[in-house]
This record gives sequence, C-alpha cells and structure tokens, in this order.
Amino acid sequence: MNKILSLFSITSLALVSCQTSTKTESNENNKYVDVSEAEIAQTELASKGKTLMENQCYVCHNPKAKKENRIAPPFVAIKNHYLKKYNSEEEFKAKMWAFLEKPTKEKAIMKGAVQKFGLMPYQVFKEKDINAIAHYLYNYDIEKPSKFKEHHGKGKQKKLGHTQPKTDAEKGMHYAKSTKAVLGQNLMGAIQKKGVSHALSFCNEQAIPLTDSMAKHHQVKIKRVTDQPRNPSNTANNVELEHIKTFKALLANNSDIKPILEKNNGQTNFYYPIVTNNMCLKCHGTPNKTIAKNDYNKILKLYPEDQAIGHQTNEVRGIWSISFKSDEQN
Repeated sequence: MNKILSLFSITSLALVSCQTSTKTESNENNKYVDVSEAEIAQTELASKGKTLMENQCYVCHNPKAKKENRIAPPFVAIKNHYLKKYNSEEEFKAKMWAFLEKPTKEKAIMKGAVQKFGLMPYQVFKEKDINAIAHYLYNYDIEKPSKFKEHHGKGKQKKLGHTQPKTDAEKGMHYAKSTKAVLGQNLMGAIQKKGVSHALSFCNEQAIPLTDSMAKHHQVKIKRVTDQPRNPSNTANNVELEHIKTFKALLANNSDIKPILEKNNGQTNFYYPIVTNNMCLKCHGTPNKTIAKNDYNKILKLYPEDQAIGHQTNEVRGIWSISFKSDEQN
C-alpha cells in the first residue's frame, strides 16, 4: 500500500507599532481593520502550514525525491490540480479537508496518481492543521522538483522562504524531520517495490545505519526509542520512558504536541513523538489482521523478542531522542 496526497525567504513584513498601523474602513458597520495585524496573522498561519507540511507530509511528498524514487506526487502537483478545480481559498481548503478526513477513490481528484501510487491510507488529522497547510499551498509559491512545470492559472504568489532553524526546538525538529524523511522514503520505496516482507529486511539491516549516518551528517546524537521495542537497541531509558508517557497522555487528550527540551551544561536533549498511521500497522498492528501471517512469521524470525505489535492508528509508537550542543542560554 502506498501513500498519496497525504496532507503539508519569508516576505519581509514590517512589524509596525499600533500608532503607525495602516487601517482601512470596511463596508460593514463602518468597522476598522488593522491591516498590518491581519497580514501578520496570515503570514503566521502560512508559516505554521509550511512547517506542518514539511514535518508531517514530506516522508512521501518530498520535492527533492528523484522522479524514479517518488512514492507519491509532490505537493506542487497536488496544488495545481486543486487550483484547476477550486477557485476560492475556502473551497480549496474545504475540498482538501473533505478528502483527507476519509480518503476514497471517489473523492480523489488525481485519478492518475491514485492509479500510479495507490490510494492514501486513512490517517488522523486535525482540520485546523489541514486548513493551515491548505492556506499555505493556496497563497504561496512552494518548493518544487527540478524541471517541474506549473500549469495553474492563479496569479503570481508570495514566497515564504526557507529560514534557518534558530531555536533549540527548531533545530531538534529539523534533525528529526530530515532523518524521518530519509528513513521514510527508503522504507516506503522498499514497500512499493517489493512489499512488506522486503521492508522488514530493510529495517532490520538499514534503519539504524541510516539513522547513524544522519546523526553524523548533522553532528548530533539521534535515537529512535520506544517502550515496546522490536530491536532491543531501540529500548527507551527511564527518562525517555517518562517522556513517552507524557506524549501518550497529550495525544489521548487531543492536545497540541510540542517538543520537550531539557538543557544542561550547554547540552540540549530534544524529545518528540513518533505517531502511528495505517501504514505502520502493516508491521506494528495486530498479527493475522493488519499484519499478514507470513510477514509476522518473518518478524519473529528477525526479532525473536519482538514487543512492537498491537498498535492502532494515532498512537505514540516511540519518540525521537536527540542530543546536541545548545547555542541558547540555559
């Protein structure tokens, strides 16, 4: 099963004071609108959408993926198709959410992509997050693969450019999402080409080496740890177990989840959850239900002490545990 359509330089914006804000009179009840504040709010919403898209969706939709290695269409293609059919931003957002809330072939507007990549499996999304992503897609130029030609009719759009991560939270998220992208694209590619059994062999042989290579690239320490390990090397320590409990409670309460950061003597420890979706259940769900019998037999052969089963969608499977030198004051 493959995923598609899984939905996600800042324009210089003068932060003017209240005394110098530009105000315009509306046609309704002679109300005044602070234009600068509205623009700031819209830019912040777009920035949130861009971050959500890159953090949650680029595993499958990364524009940097080579054409032969794509496992889902790039976002610019998704954007083009939606803009051709839906002219207003509200309709654009509504139709995107209608599909993502519960994907079906009937609701998909990219029939060719469904045929090529397969229908996106159900995942748990928040409507407000999808609206933020859709707002960014509708209003801003987005990163696209090289040699990609756009064919939508919308006018020239603003750029919301790349910014270097500055805070420790931003840095930790950058390290986590870039490692997730490398692991995810390789894993999804393995499933696409040779199925779940081949992906199990890939994880057994390559998951830790790939993670270590990303840690070396970023010059930080990166681990994926869990309270239900498949590979004993991924077992969480006592501190990490407490953070897993915290993230599980937040997710159960449908709370917004932010990274946990601990700082000590110039060192930052960053923690962020790894959450399951339908694809995860192919290897981490229920044997003989979401996990095929032959695949589960292979799991037991590769990992005789496996504990990493029994998961449902939208559960904390484990966490990113990343350590790096801090540039911030403790």
